[in-house]
Amino acid sequence: MNTEKKNSRRDFVKTSALLTGGVMATPLLSKANFFSGAEDTIKVALIGCGGRGTGAATQALSTKQNVKLVAMADAFRDRIDNSFKDMTGDNNIKSRVDVPEERKYVGFDAYKKAMAHADVVILTTPPGFRPIHFEEAVKQGKQIFMEKPVATDPAGIKRVLDAAEIAKQKN
Repeated sequence: MNTEKKNSRRDFVKTSALLTGGVMATPLLSKANFFSGAEDTIKVALIGCGGRGTGAATQALSTKQNVKLVAMADAFRDRIDNSFKDMTGDNNIKSRVDVPEERKYVGFDAYKKAMAHADVVILTTPPGFRPIHFEEAVKQGKQIFMEKPVATDPAGIKRVLDAAEIAKQKN
C-alpha cells in the first residue's frame, strides 16, 4: 500500500509537469502572429534578474523581432544592477534595453509592478515563487515565458495548472 501511494504521487507530479508544459505553450502558439515581426514593439519584463534571467532576457533581445526590455524586478537590487550592466554592456542588445530607474522594481511584490509595463514576461525567479508570478501574469493577460521547474510541490503545480486553465479560457 505504501508503494501504491508513492507511485500515485510520482505519477501525479510527472503528469502535472507534462500537462503544465503543454498548457503553457498553447497560448504562445495560438498567438504566433503576435511574434510575427510586425512593426509594433514587443515589450518584455524580466522577473528574476539572476544569471538565468539575464541569459533568457539576452536571448529574447537577440531575436529578429522588434523587442525591448522595458521593466525589471527582483527581490534584490544588486541583481537588477548586475543584470542591467551585463545587458547594456552587450553592444548587440544595448539599444533594446529601455529600463529607466523608475521601472526597476525591488521587493517581493515587485513582479506585479514590472509586469504592468510589458506584453511578455520572463519568469526566472526561484521555482517556489513561480506559481504566484504565473498567476499574476495570467491575471494581467500577459504572454509568459517561464523557466522550469514550474513549481516545487504538488500544491504549486496545481496553482499553475489552475492559472493555465484560466489563461486558456481568455483566448
